[in-house]
Amino acid sequence: MSVWRFSDNIDTDAIIPGRFLTINDPVELALHAFEGTRDEFARDVKKGDIIVAGRNFGCGSSREHAPLALSGAGIQMVVAESFARIFYRNSINVGLLPVICPKASDISETDKVVPHLDEGYLEVSGKKLPTEPVPEFLRRIIDAGGLVNYAKTIRSEDLCIK
Repeated sequence: MSVWRFSDNIDTDAIIPGRFLTINDPVELALHAFEGTRDEFARDVKKGDIIVAGRNFGCGSSREHAPLALSGAGIQMVVAESFARIFYRNSINVGLLPVICPKASDISETDKVVPHLDEGYLEVSGKKLPTEPVPEFLRRIIDAGGLVNYAKTIRSEDLCIK
């Protein structure tokens, strides 16, 4: 697992340029992830890699294509000091795990990162960096592979208010 480090305010246009928004296949989108921003990403990213960023990751437009491209690239999770709200929710909707870590800027591309999310931290080269909890309901959506897949698992009687 490799770490891909990004700074603050990485917008959705940097993640997936607008000219690729006619593509809906996550794997095909992944071929263009960070094109023009960090061209080696699409070529070198591996399944299970993680993205680490500063504040406001995924700002900009509300395109669901951005987390979809990262998911298609095999990104395990995106760790950031904070996320743009719409990117955070779109990530969950497509099954990509967003993790808020106030000390994410302390993580470098040479660090080994081991998530201990149930315990509330990332182990980063021997140090523990605290993370905010991902609520159980949102984890179930992510574990199902996104909101559409999760909705397919719900029985109608589970939706009734008792």
